[in-house]
Amino acid sequence: MSTYALVTGASSGLGLALAEALARRGHNLILVARQRDALESIACELSQRFGVEALFRVCDLSEPLQVGGLIQELEDSERHIDLLVNNAGIGSAGLFVEQDWRREQELIELNILALSRLCHAIGGQMQQRGNGQILNIASLAAFQPGPLMANYFASKAYVLHFSEALRSELAPFGVKVSALCPGPVATAFFRRAQLRSEGLERHQQLASPEQIALIAMRGLEKNRAIIIPGWRHRLVPQLLRVTPRALVRRIAMRMMRTLLPRTPTEQS
Repeated sequence: MSTYALVTGASSGLGLALAEALARRGHNLILVARQRDALESIACELSQRFGVEALFRVCDLSEPLQVGGLIQELEDSERHIDLLVNNAGIGSAGLFVEQDWRREQELIELNILALSRLCHAIGGQMQQRGNGQILNIASLAAFQPGPLMANYFASKAYVLHFSEALRSELAPFGVKVSALCPGPVATAFFRRAQLRSEGLERHQQLASPEQIALIAMRGLEKNRAIIIPGWRHRLVPQLLRVTPRALVRRIAMRMMRTLLPRTPTEQS
């Protein structure tokens, strides 16, 4: 029976780069995102370029009913998923209490609940079969609080800690779990979260999705628990452990202010 890698948020950015890297390595794919046209085009291209089977499923993972429908369809199809890549996620920026709650709830539904539900359903199948691998996309943000992106940073901390715990639980059953914690990546994330990325671009602090995907593949092959691309970024968790939390919060607030859109007064 054919096995598949399921990749969420596969229509652009890091999800697309991960899907391509997997196809290049001979994995059959199930691509999941909201954009039907993009998914259909990507599935066709990857299938033709790499000779793999590339299926797609349109699903808004921030909608619990659609997530349930996707899981039911996967169970009914009896396709074996040997790699689950939970990449889909969104961000929001600004004072938390001033944000539209519907957007904040969507972030929690997508970044936390959908990821957990897929891990529960597909991870359970992997446990029964005695093999499989899960890659959850967290962030370097997972290691610290994030004033002005409070909900996003907290969601990524959940992903990291959840992944580490799940790794320990599933290891005896032959299932591997890893968390990918990249720094800033050159994707549409900044635009969608209404953040400025010019400073990061100017100082060449944005990694390409293709670079991150390649490092992720190497980390999966080595069964790394936590995959942090870039030696400078790998120092961050160590530094945070010895830095007073009050100072961490102040530095994070100052950093985030540089990424928020300028006010009319600042622009003049």
